[in-house]
Amino acid sequence: MFAVFKTGGKQYRVAAEDVLQVAKVKGDPGDIVEFGEVLVVGGDSVTLGAPTVSGATVAAEVLDQARSPKVIAFKKRRRKNSRRKRGHRQEFTLIRITEILTEGRKANKTPPPRPRRAPAKASAESADSSAQATEAAEAAGETRAKAKASATRGKKPAAKSKAKTSPSKKKK
Repeated sequence: MFAVFKTGGKQYRVAAEDVLQVAKVKGDPGDIVEFGEVLVVGGDSVTLGAPTVSGATVAAEVLDQARSPKVIAFKKRRRKNSRRKRGHRQEFTLIRITEILTEGRKANKTPPPRPRRAPAKASAESADSSAQATEAAEAAGETRAKAKASATRGKKPAAKSKAKTSPSKKKK
């Protein structure tokens, strides 16, 4: 099931468990916020609003209140010392969509529990191989630095750049 809702002058197409940044809304991290201006609700059948779908809301959990990176507005004109520099950081709210509700239902006031994800197999295998190399090196009496170097020895080192030197010019 998906929904299109409007907040902060923008429209967002979302499904359950989506994480997105929206313009700042009130709420502390962990709170549940509801967006009532739902334009489209889809799934098995699509419901279009005229202009909004009646009784439909999108519930989301506030993850963070933050500010985006600084944008610098610099203006310079052809006049003596005519310049202006201003910086701006837009505030936003990071949210996770918890539910898409229809038919006037109310959202749960507590966020659902997050399932734990298992560690990736690829990183576990590489960690095991480096751990085995370290153990073997320690048994042989090498230091940890040498063991780490021997574990990464098969990798190709980064290319070193040679600085070009210009020939010296002789003065006449």
